[in-house]
Amino acid sequence: MKTNEVSFDKTNKTNFAKPSGKNRTVLCGLVLCAALGAAWPGIAQPFPQGSRQAASVDSGQTLPVVEIYKSAQCGCCKLWAEHLQKNGFTVILHDVGDVPAARKKLGMPSQYGSCHTAKVGQYLVEGHVPAADIKRLLKERPKAIGLAVPSMPPGSPGMESDDPVPYDTLLVGKNGKAKVFAQH
Repeated sequence: MKTNEVSFDKTNKTNFAKPSGKNRTVLCGLVLCAALGAAWPGIAQPFPQGSRQAASVDSGQTLPVVEIYKSAQCGCCKLWAEHLQKNGFTVILHDVGDVPAARKKLGMPSQYGSCHTAKVGQYLVEGHVPAADIKRLLKERPKAIGLAVPSMPPGSPGMESDDPVPYDTLLVGKNGKAKVFAQH
């Protein structure tokens, strides 16, 4: 899996076998940053800014980090991430080659599938679920796998449309069965 990876130019001919001067300083800085990143994951920078620490909103509710598993090519997933950030969540994007496999590994039943699966605290969130529904889930803490907005309904967060359609957010129980959690 890729997690907001940075690609390095492989054509760089700088010799790091015997660093000296400025190259040594840069190399030492990179090593220090890598060591600190491994030692203190809380200083990592998720998409696009923020910290791995939980965010809190005006209501006093502490919000866990949202980790989104999506295809690298999916633009609506990034728009959903922006929706969550505007609503107080800290977001980390994980680009995966096989979203259905990631969904299965995380534990969301495939019949509720959409273009991305997210982990939020102890819950999973499938698809374009509104931030308000996630906050309600975290406040009420039902015994469930999580929430799902199957498919990609026009008008849901990240799928804004001039022709929105009514859709439901489903609460997916531990037994894999769902019931309506919210109507939009």
